[in-house]
Amino acid sequence: MQQLIKLYTDWSGAAPARVERLPKAGSNRKYARLFGADGRTVIGVDGPDPSENRCFIYLSRHFAERGLPVPQILAADPATSCYLQTDLGTLSLYQALSAGRAAGGAYSEEERALIRRVIRRLPHVQVSGAEALNAGYLLSPARFDARAAMFDLNYFKYCFLRTTPVSYDEVRLEEDMRRLADDLADDPCDTFLYRDFQARNVMLYAPPGSAEAPQPYFIDYQGGQLGPLQYDVASYLWQASARYPQELRDEMIEAYLDELATLRPVDRAAFLRRLHLFVFFRTLQVLGTYGLRGYFEHKKYFLDSIPLAISNLRRQLADGTAAPYPYFASLLRQLVDLPQFARPLPPSPAASDGAAERKPLVVRVFSFSYRKGIPADESGNGGGYVFDCRSTHNPGRYAEYRNLTGLDQPVIRFLETDGEILAFLDNVYLLAEHHVARYMERGFTDLMFCFGCTGGQHRSVYAAQHLAEHLHRKFGIEVRLCHREQGLSSVLPARTAD
Repeated sequence: MQQLIKLYTDWSGAAPARVERLPKAGSNRKYARLFGADGRTVIGVDGPDPSENRCFIYLSRHFAERGLPVPQILAADPATSCYLQTDLGTLSLYQALSAGRAAGGAYSEEERALIRRVIRRLPHVQVSGAEALNAGYLLSPARFDARAAMFDLNYFKYCFLRTTPVSYDEVRLEEDMRRLADDLADDPCDTFLYRDFQARNVMLYAPPGSAEAPQPYFIDYQGGQLGPLQYDVASYLWQASARYPQELRDEMIEAYLDELATLRPVDRAAFLRRLHLFVFFRTLQVLGTYGLRGYFEHKKYFLDSIPLAISNLRRQLADGTAAPYPYFASLLRQLVDLPQFARPLPPSPAASDGAAERKPLVVRVFSFSYRKGIPADESGNGGGYVFDCRSTHNPGRYAEYRNLTGLDQPVIRFLETDGEILAFLDNVYLLAEHHVARYMERGFTDLMFCFGCTGGQHRSVYAAQHLAEHLHRKFGIEVRLCHREQGLSSVLPARTAD
C-alpha cells in the first residue's frame, strides 16, 4: 500500500486524503481507491506478476489509441509492480443485471438493452483492438491454437474431472481431447480474443459532470490472445451464472453479427457452426476454473456456480455438440449424472407453467441503542449484519442536537460536514450491495442490517436511513425500515415493472 501511496503522491503532487482497500476478485492483484483532497478518485493496482502488469498497461494504452472504452493508465512504476488507472466507479454490468438473474433469467427490456449495447461493442474490441497490435506484449501463448486449447482442456481434466468419481482411460481421453483442440484451432484468426469477456468485466460509467447515461467500459483483458471471434461470444452469452434464455442469446448473436458486418465480411452460417463448438469448449474451461478456485482455493462463489455450469454442459451434450468425440462425450454424460450435480435449477418465471413463484427478497434495516440490545430477528434466519456506529463523531455530545435525530437537517449537516459517517457508509455500501445481489441471485427472501450507536438517535438513525434508501434506489427491492428507539417504521415498496 505504501508503494501505491508513493506512486499517487509522485503523480498528483500530494499524498492521497484517504485510501480505501477494495475487495480482491479472482486474481491475486490488490486494488485500492485513492481519494484526492478535491474528492476525485483513482484506482491503484498492485499486481504481483510483472508480465501481466506490462500486458495490461500496454493493451490499455493501445485500446485507448483506437478509441475503445477502457481505463486510462495514469501512472506506472515497473520497479514496484504498481500502477494507477482511472476510476470507473462501482457498478458492473453483472450488478446491473442482478434483478434479471434473480428472476431466473426473465430480463427486462432495460436489461436486454444493456446486454445488447455491450455485445455490439465487442466486435470493435476484437477487430479494431487487433489493428497494429504488438503481440510481443501478450502473455504466452499469444495466439489461440491447438496447444492453447489443450492447456484449457487439461485444466478441466485435472482441476475438475479428476476431483469426481468418474474413472477414465487416459489415452482414449487424450485422443478425443486432441481432436477437439484441432477442430477449435482449424480456423486461424488474427482478431483480439478477450478470453474473459463476461458481465463482471464490464463497468457502467459516466465521467464526472457528464449528462449522458453510464456507458460500458471494459476491464481485465490482460489474458487476451490473438484468436477466433466465437470464443468471446460464447464467454459472454453462456456465462453460467447469467442464465440467459436461448431466445435472448439468439437475439444477441444477431446483434453481434450485424455490428461485426460493419467492420468485416461475415459468413453467418459458418460463424454459427463454429460458435456451438466454442460454447462446448468454454463450458469445459469454466468448469476447470471453478474446480481450481472452488475445490482447491475454497472460494464459495465458484462452488456455488458449478451446478449452473453443469446445467449448461448437460444441454450441450443433449444437442450433439460433443458427438464427434464419443469417448469424451461418454465421460461427460457420466459426469453430469453424478448425484452431487443432479440438483435442478429453479425454473424461470416464463417457463414455470403455473409453478409457485419464488418470493422476492425483502431487506430489513434497523437503528438501535446498544444500551437496549441488538434487535431481534423475526425471520427465523438467526439475524444478519450489525454495524457499530460509535467510532464516528457523536452529535449527541452537543446541546443543540440532543433533542434531534439523524433524520433532522441540522444533524445531517453536522454528520456530513464532519465526514466520518460518510467514509463509514462507503464501506457498508460495498458490502451490502454485494450481499443483496448474491441473495437475489440465490433466491433468498430475507436479509437484515442493523446499525447501533449509544442512544439509537443520531448516527445509527442516519446510517440506517441512508442504507435503506441506497438499496431501494439501486435494486428496487422492498426495504422495511425501523428506527427502534424512535418508534418509527416505514416500508419502501418494491418497484414494479412498467
